[in-house]
This record gives sequence, C-alpha cells and structure tokens, in this order.
Amino acid sequence: MPDLNDPEHQREQKLNKALEALHFAFRAITAKPDAMLAEYGLSRVHHRVLYFVGRNPGLSINELLAILGVRKQSLNVPLRKLIELGLIQSQADTTDRRVKRLTLTRKGLGLENQLTGDERQRFSRVFNCVGPEGEAAWLKVMHLLAEDEFNEG
Repeated sequence: MPDLNDPEHQREQKLNKALEALHFAFRAITAKPDAMLAEYGLSRVHHRVLYFVGRNPGLSINELLAILGVRKQSLNVPLRKLIELGLIQSQADTTDRRVKRLTLTRKGLGLENQLTGDERQRFSRVFNCVGPEGEAAWLKVMHLLAEDEFNEG
C-alpha cells in the first residue's frame, strides 16, 4: 500500500489531477465542434485541416503536413473529403504546377468559423476569469508541453 504522505506519491497524485483536468477540458472544448462535424460525416482531423488552412490560406500540402506532423498517406483521405464537400479548394501554384495550394471555400470558411468560434468563446470566457497572468501561464505551459514532444523524439 502506498504511503499517502510520501512526497513522491503526493506529486504523482497532483500530476494525475493535471492529466485528468486536461482530459476533461479537452472533452468539453471539443464536444460541440465534434457534434457539428458529425453532421457532415467529419471528424476532429478534418477540423484540424480546416483550422490550419484557414489560418494559412494558400499553404502547400507539404506545409500542411509539416504543421500537422503527419505523413501524406494520413492526410490524403481527409483532405480529399474536404475538397469533395466543397470546403477546401486546391489549386496548382502559379510558379510550380506540382505544388498544390490550399484555401478554404466560402462554405469551408463558414464551417471553420462555427467550429473554432465555439472554442474561441470558451477560451475567452476562461481567460477573462483568470486574467492576463493566468492566460500567459496557461500559454507557457502549453508551449512547454508541445516542445517536449520534439525534445523527446
């Protein structure tokens, strides 16, 4: 039986609470967008593609692959579906016809704004509650967690 007063055990419990908080927060943030995506037969991966194409109009498929950290095979099916649904447009680059540039269509922009708009509203409410210092601390934690992915590999 673990010693409940052991500092290592107490630290582990605090870390477990942090992991649980992250899980439940992520579930709350993504619940409404996931339901909207399901109406289109789409999933979270489609939302990520819409989000990053929306933030980076005209990016190439290779640039999108680098942002998402996935292989071309992983992106092929979701991207094709978004194009078929008229949410993303793919056009050849003006200087190198082999490069495809991606942009959201008007329909894609509308859906992406609905999906991400709900998430932005949640963050806005929370950041208003915790103030600028809390927001800055949260962003620092998220950046450090993201950097760990690249430092461990």
